[in-house]
Amino acid sequence: MLFGKDYFGNLRVFTLATLSIIVFWTPIYFLHALPAIFLRKRFPAEKQALTRLCIAITIHMFMSGATICGFFYGYRLIDFPGFTFNLVSLQICLAVTWFINIILNILHEYIYTMDRWKQTLLETEELKRANLQSQLDGLKQQVNPHFLFNSLNSLTALISEDPKQAELFAEELSSVYRYVLRANERTLTELDQELDFVHSYYQLLKTRYNRGLDLTMDIDKQYGHYQIPPLTLQLLVENAVKHNIILPEQPLQIHIQTSKEGKLSVQNNLQKKSQRVLSNGVGLSNIISKYQVLGHPIPIVKEANGQFVVTLPLILS
Repeated sequence: MLFGKDYFGNLRVFTLATLSIIVFWTPIYFLHALPAIFLRKRFPAEKQALTRLCIAITIHMFMSGATICGFFYGYRLIDFPGFTFNLVSLQICLAVTWFINIILNILHEYIYTMDRWKQTLLETEELKRANLQSQLDGLKQQVNPHFLFNSLNSLTALISEDPKQAELFAEELSSVYRYVLRANERTLTELDQELDFVHSYYQLLKTRYNRGLDLTMDIDKQYGHYQIPPLTLQLLVENAVKHNIILPEQPLQIHIQTSKEGKLSVQNNLQKKSQRVLSNGVGLSNIISKYQVLGHPIPIVKEANGQFVVTLPLILS
């Protein structure tokens, strides 16, 4: 538009015009970035996107318009080779430049807004993960001292009742507690691993209660790789032992089984102790809190027909 056909038809005009455009237009192009940087600092919020865009378009149209006019009138002033001033060409050049400015500003603002949105989304997810981990760590730290405290209480009671059994109990306790310590490193564990641990834990209890306690399992193998929060079953078994009478002539029967719906139930016959049992509330509340924090359906607790039943959702990894 500045030179018409002479731009490509005359080597001297082409060379001088191209060099002048590169020398003067390149720094002006980079200067266009300064208002965008300033506006993003001055109006950083997402809701200020329209304000940023409108001001940026105005500034860039002024800068581009001034640059185009500078070229046209500057070339006329110095009588640039091959240039003939034409007001219509100037108007067309301004219109095309302003149109391109509008499109580029909209595109840049869209890209910037999308990048900010993605960054905000990532930061939000990171905060959620940090909060989730913090809550889970808190719940895990409840279980460890709780488990050890109760086990030591059982060991203390057993020492006076049956020293030989107390020795066996202590040996079993050391192997079981290793699993408890490792459980802190995981958010979820496979059902098969948890069942193996509960079986060891049951042997620990069996050492003390003998014929007063009975645990049976009916687990469909297809659910072995499904997951649950670590120590969930141990807490439920412990909860049953804590709140019910356990005697050889009145045994506590605990049954763990899976259903066709992909759920795991832990049930025991109700034979509540006459005296109220002191509890720190770690058992069921801890399990329910873990499922809530992980964003899964919470366990269902039901008491009916002389049975206490807790139904747990199994989580597919």
